[in-house]
Amino acid sequence: MAVVSGPQLTGLERLPTEAILIILRFLNYRDLVSCRFVCRRLYQLCSHEPLWKMHCKRYWLLCENDKMKHNVSWMELFRQFYCNLGQYIEHYAELKEAWENLKKFLGLNCPRMITSLNVGLTEQELALVEQRIQFKLPKDYRCSLRIHNGQRLVVPGLMGSMALSNHYRSEDLLDIDTAAGGFQQRKGLKHCLPLTFCIHTGLSQYMALDEVEGRKPCEIFYHCVDHMAPDPSVADMFLTGSSFTEWFTTFVFNVTSGHYPIIRDQIFRYTHDERCVARTGDIIVSVSNSFLPELSSVHPPHFFFSYRVRFVGIPYSCSPDSVVLLRLSPSILAIGDKFVMSLGELGEYQSYVMTLLVKDASVLADFHPKHVKETNLFGQALRIHRICSDEEDSNRHQRH
Repeated sequence: MAVVSGPQLTGLERLPTEAILIILRFLNYRDLVSCRFVCRRLYQLCSHEPLWKMHCKRYWLLCENDKMKHNVSWMELFRQFYCNLGQYIEHYAELKEAWENLKKFLGLNCPRMITSLNVGLTEQELALVEQRIQFKLPKDYRCSLRIHNGQRLVVPGLMGSMALSNHYRSEDLLDIDTAAGGFQQRKGLKHCLPLTFCIHTGLSQYMALDEVEGRKPCEIFYHCVDHMAPDPSVADMFLTGSSFTEWFTTFVFNVTSGHYPIIRDQIFRYTHDERCVARTGDIIVSVSNSFLPELSSVHPPHFFFSYRVRFVGIPYSCSPDSVVLLRLSPSILAIGDKFVMSLGELGEYQSYVMTLLVKDASVLADFHPKHVKETNLFGQALRIHRICSDEEDSNRHQRH
């Protein structure tokens, strides 16, 4: 193979400036800096402002207003941010964008949550925490703490809530000092750091900082006691993420995209599958569920879910005597936007295994009586059967 000698690089002189700038746009910031030392012409072209503007936007999410605020060139602005946050350059843009999207959404839907967010930390403050727990924090988690140091212990918590008739959970995203105070050395949770905390249930999501007790570093999980093990310290896990970035950005996406509903100014972590929708006449019913780790266990295998049933497309001309029957498994308590369905008496519908009665007709659609539709929603049989009064039934037939 022929060796290219130094003088042959002068061939770049034959390329027009526009062509070289196009080539340079494909280089990352490291290669762009290296090319500045090749020759005088590349030194000048690699300092081209649009190139560094592109990198400032890509890695630091900076805009013209940021440049005007700092009153420096794009290349100098990139250098300043790199000196401050360079070790997080692979994580910063994704996490910063997630935080900004979340705050924008909360400002419109849950404004009081924004006031609970803490400002970001300095490198010196993070170093003191690592010295305190004798462990290095994952880079992406450190990066998030530089942006926002969690939130104050308030209700509702940022990381989602769940409210049943006799049970309430709301998880706060912990600040690092509180999290470090809960850093675990005991068997079953050794070298695990709490990320969230619920002041009502004591529930936390933990992040593993070390490969110990069968966990992988950076895994995030709910702790679950193994009730069948002879050793009471043996624990199981309900995994919620393989890294902080995946865990946090997935949560933010579910919130800002509307997958997690906002109920009474709180984020409810209900998961909805678009296939789990049934229609009977003019009623569209959708079902979503939320896992309850604080009530569940792996050994023995007991898994609890809360179900939310929504009725959509609803006129308000129904008779107050109308009812809707939901045939679901006995363990389900569903929460709706406008009402809570509780276990009702079987009465005349005792042929159903378990019946939930809803007598508030203002949330029901007007559809033909005794028109029944069944579907399989989250493995549960859902039967909707509207019973109309004789007068309403007669009026319906007259309209048709």
